[in-house]
Amino acid sequence: MPLPTPEPLFRRDHFINRELSLLQFQRRVLAQAADPAMPLLERLRFLCIVSSNLDEFFEVRVAGVKEQMRLGSLTMTTDGLTPTALHALTSREVHSIIAEQYALLNDTILPALAAEGIVFLRRSAWTDAQHLWARDYFMREVMPVLTPIGLDPAHPFPRVLNKSLNFAVELEGRDAFGRDSGAAIVQAPRALPRVIRVPKELTGLDDAFVFLSSLLHAHVGELFGGMNVVGCYQFRVTRNSDMFVDEEEVKDLRATLKGELQQRHFGDAVRLELADNCSEAMAGFLMKQFALDRADVYRVPGIVNLVRLNQVPDWVERPDLKYRSFRPAQPKELAKGDNIFASVRKQDILLHHPFQSFEPVIGLLKAAADDPDVVAVKMTVYRTGTDSVLMEHLVRAAQKGKEVTVVVELMARFDEEANIGWAAQLEEVGAHVVYGVVGYKTHAKMLLVVRRENGGLRRYVHLGTGNYHPRTTRFYTDFGLLTANEEIGADVAEVFKQLTGLGQAGKLKHLWQAPFTLQPNVVAAIREEAEIARAGRKGRIIVKVNALLEPETIEALYEASQAGVEIDVIARSVCALKPGVPGLSDNIRVRSIVGRFLEHHRIFYFQADGADKLYLSSADWMERNFFKRIEVAFPILDPKVKRRVMKEGLRPYLGDNCQAWELDSDNHYRRKNPRSTRRAAQEILLKELTGSTGA
Repeated sequence: MPLPTPEPLFRRDHFINRELSLLQFQRRVLAQAADPAMPLLERLRFLCIVSSNLDEFFEVRVAGVKEQMRLGSLTMTTDGLTPTALHALTSREVHSIIAEQYALLNDTILPALAAEGIVFLRRSAWTDAQHLWARDYFMREVMPVLTPIGLDPAHPFPRVLNKSLNFAVELEGRDAFGRDSGAAIVQAPRALPRVIRVPKELTGLDDAFVFLSSLLHAHVGELFGGMNVVGCYQFRVTRNSDMFVDEEEVKDLRATLKGELQQRHFGDAVRLELADNCSEAMAGFLMKQFALDRADVYRVPGIVNLVRLNQVPDWVERPDLKYRSFRPAQPKELAKGDNIFASVRKQDILLHHPFQSFEPVIGLLKAAADDPDVVAVKMTVYRTGTDSVLMEHLVRAAQKGKEVTVVVELMARFDEEANIGWAAQLEEVGAHVVYGVVGYKTHAKMLLVVRRENGGLRRYVHLGTGNYHPRTTRFYTDFGLLTANEEIGADVAEVFKQLTGLGQAGKLKHLWQAPFTLQPNVVAAIREEAEIARAGRKGRIIVKVNALLEPETIEALYEASQAGVEIDVIARSVCALKPGVPGLSDNIRVRSIVGRFLEHHRIFYFQADGADKLYLSSADWMERNFFKRIEVAFPILDPKVKRRVMKEGLRPYLGDNCQAWELDSDNHYRRKNPRSTRRAAQEILLKELTGSTGA
């Protein structure tokens, strides 16, 4: 029986749909791949990023919608769409994006790469020598690890791993046992490379490649001796990868999650990618096996997993076809090689990644492990990777007898396995490992070092907008703050006490904390600006986030706009707010910046009658961040640092006329085009902070 439709809390025509907004972001990323001014190998990389983003979109967002459909839910989205209507709209939009993506790949990028001597050899163009090499490679490296599965009553349809490469084969004839099922499945093990470099002596080129799918298509008959291969078609299925663990019911979250990870690869199918030449009979057969409808099938004219092409730019030594390399700068406050504790005691230090190095954060943790005066280290871990020098320093600190406490978020989507591994290693060396609070993800980025000085204890803190992940700090724009401010240190210590112990939440002096005070304080600050504007003075708000979705906050922004507050929103990917609507949001402007680096800062600025309140945070303005996560927003108190955040984190982005996309009141993004001087925020910051002349 369908569930009843609840009455909406907010007007539905005030909001843009989350999923459709996210797909508009994919179009902005795709536009980077289509831009002829972009270095060619970077265009290929952006094309792969679209595929990677769409994979996650299906694994999480579409999977959620299809689950609602399965349950017969009639609950509408904030903008008034039922699950069935939303699924139809997203399917149509993704089909359009994928068609444009493959047209760009086949008609523009691959020919342009070929003109530069970077060639993907098609089977139809192989020379005799290349045919011989391909056969030899297939027989030596590929065939020994393949397991063809004929489909008959003794061999049912195999379990197909999430996002794995597979081939559906149509056959004629009988095999040695007299079987004639007419169909087989060949699964390509993940250990096999999807793109293979062809020896230079066969092509005369340094960078000639062949797809694994081409090798298998050419030699699939070797797997079915004496039978006739009528057709061989690539396919790839995407599955629901959003895990559900009832944290209140399980006794050991880590053990339960470890078991659930094994099942992630076999969740319900939500998308079938299929070669465009696949027969209707085989397409129908596969749809039936995966319980999918026509709208869930995506026929593609090329390889079914473009993500694997992302390796190619790293393999090809052509600096002229890539972004210029740069060396992240060291903050001036630390350039003299002073003791890091002395430097942070002297002043707050702002780190701006990737333009400035992440090394000071690593250095703080290394110093904490080595310094005999350090007595305790506490840190949150959300995403850090399987190979992390930060985690190694934490392990060493524990081995040296420091009191090490690590809050590991086991439910960090797609990083669960790495985090489980680090949790086990830390426990083995005596660190205190906790998993936060049941029902809430710990997303705050906090590092606390307690050091004995002058007969007492002093706290040193790092707070960040991004993950403790040395690799992503080279590609994501983020701020980090190093401070020895006593009140901020006390606030951070209080949050750690909440995460590791029990009791009522203590009052914080400076930090805004989710799920308690962050959203109420954000809304209060917005309303304060509205009151200032109503009193005839200037109200001003600037927000930079990844996503703006939370309805009450959006409604508060609308009210502030109507009061006369000038509001700028810089939202990288998803924005449910409608700007520039007469009578509703006349004074709100929304823009998205898409460039070389992934925009990741979260910055909240309120003019506050000249007080200039400025907060940095790991939290987007979303319901999950405000109410279902442990998050902190921390103020910038030092006037010098505050000026830097404004100068580097907000003004260049508001003035960007190259990489900025402005959202119109009709819910469409339009790219800015420079009419005079070119201003690209990321390029400006690269030049000012690193001396590099190009993004």
